[in-house]
Amino acid sequence: MTTREDVRIPAGQDQIAAYLYRPDATPLRTRPCIVMAHGFTATRDDGLPAYAEAFCAAGYVVVVFDYRNFGASTGRPRQLLDIGMQHADYHTVVAWARRLDGVDPDRIVVWGSSFSGGHVLAVAAGDPRIAAVISQAPFTDGVATLMAEPLPLIPKAIAAAVRDQVGAWRGRPPLLMPAVGEPGTVAAMTSPDAKPGFEAIVGENSLWRNEFSARVSLRLASYRPGAKTSRLAMPLLVCVCENDAVTPPGPTIKAAHRAPRGELRRYPYGHFDIYNDPQVKADQLAFLQRVFADSSI
Repeated sequence: MTTREDVRIPAGQDQIAAYLYRPDATPLRTRPCIVMAHGFTATRDDGLPAYAEAFCAAGYVVVVFDYRNFGASTGRPRQLLDIGMQHADYHTVVAWARRLDGVDPDRIVVWGSSFSGGHVLAVAAGDPRIAAVISQAPFTDGVATLMAEPLPLIPKAIAAAVRDQVGAWRGRPPLLMPAVGEPGTVAAMTSPDAKPGFEAIVGENSLWRNEFSARVSLRLASYRPGAKTSRLAMPLLVCVCENDAVTPPGPTIKAAHRAPRGELRRYPYGHFDIYNDPQVKADQLAFLQRVFADSSI
């Protein structure tokens, strides 16, 4: 039996909204804890509950959270996507999880998918106490990701990003652009599978909005979390989609091979198909079982 609690985690003046999953209501021993966050603009209700439930059913405590400015978390301006802030939110939730009753503070796992799949690499590089990392269909190299975009889209996205950044300096609200759109439209993800794939993982009660602050596009090219894998001393599982048109698999495969304790699993999927395969969850649970083989959950 599992229980899910809707909790709020202090983060400065804001509150991070999270779901806390426990294998039972009154844990009798300390357990590992998996800290999870969503990908680009998504929320804790989008594609993640099925993973959390599978992990919890296997005996893990799980925390699934919304970044500040997104979903049920507080923070303004809404839909402002700040990479550094999202890293900070991971660190905040990890620190909170380490203080939870029934959680072993030295057995914290960080899990991410897509954009957060890159974040967890950077977060773990800054916290050697992290016990393990699971990175699914991750964003690992900003240049490679931008090169996968249709060429006519790039100058339009950059122009919107510049307008948004200049507006921010002048105190204006963010200039928002779509996260997903049909091929040929101006959006962050426009591959043929992007819009239907994203919409298929949006939860029934999701607070997802198909918008993000355009200024982040000015920072994506220099964001290369995959370069940090050589610094990860803990076990790392990287799940790659071989037909991924959103986060190209090439740089991710290289990043996995650079990790001292890296494991690579390859799947014949596009970027969004991986959420629907129970084998992926089984592979991730098998990885966790190997990581914690010397200790009882």
